[in-house]
Amino acid sequence: MPSPSPLVVLQNVQKAYREPNGDRLPILDIPHFAVNAGEQVVIRGRSGCGKTTLLHAIAGLTPIDSGTITVRGIEVTRLAESGRDRFRARNIGYVFQTFNLLPAFTAVENVMLGMTFTGREKNRNRAVDLLTRVGLDRRLHHKPAALSVGEQQRVAVARALVNEPALLLADEPTANIDPAHQQQVVDLLREVCESEKVAMLLVTHSPEVSEQFDRVEALEAVNRVAVTV
Repeated sequence: MPSPSPLVVLQNVQKAYREPNGDRLPILDIPHFAVNAGEQVVIRGRSGCGKTTLLHAIAGLTPIDSGTITVRGIEVTRLAESGRDRFRARNIGYVFQTFNLLPAFTAVENVMLGMTFTGREKNRNRAVDLLTRVGLDRRLHHKPAALSVGEQQRVAVARALVNEPALLLADEPTANIDPAHQQQVVDLLREVCESEKVAMLLVTHSPEVSEQFDRVEALEAVNRVAVTV
C-alpha cells in the first residue's frame, strides 16, 4: 500500500514574542512536524507552553518568524493576510477553547457565518444537517445564551466543519466543559471527523482526553522551546 500523504508539514518553524522590557520570548522552535490526511493527532502539553500558538500558526492566524508551514500543498506562510483568510475558510476548521459564538445570532446563523469568507454560496441545508448530526436539531433557532455550555461547544464543532475542511484544529475543546459532558465532546469530534474524512489536530493538557487517541505527541518532543519554558 502507498504510504499516507502528509496534509500538514511544518519545517524549521520559529516564533517569538517581545516582552514589555524588549526581551525576546521564544514560543515555537519546531524542526519538523507532519499530520497525514485523515489522521487524528493529539499534542499534549501543560498550559502556557505554546499549544495555542502552534494551532494559530498552522491556521495562518499568527505569522511565524521563520520556517515554512504547508497545508494541502500550499505554503500558508507565503500567502498575504487576505489569502490566508480565504485559504483557512476553505480548508481549515477551528474549534476555539472559548467557542467564539456571536450572542445575537442563532445556532444555525452562527454555523452559517462560517461560510462567509469562502466566496461560495451559503448552504443552509449543510448547516442544519451538521447541527442535527451533533444533536441540536431542536436548538437551531436558539441563541448562545439559551444553550448550555456543552450545546455551545456542539455549535462550534458544527461551524468548524461546515465548509468541509481537510483539517480540523481543536484548541483544548473540553477545557470549558463540565466533566460529565467532556467525553461527549471528544466522541463527537472523533466521530464527525471520521465520517467527514477530516484530519484533526487536537491540543490538550488532559491525559483523559489524549489516551483515547492512537497518535499522541508530547509538546516537548515537537517544540524544542517547550523543554525549557
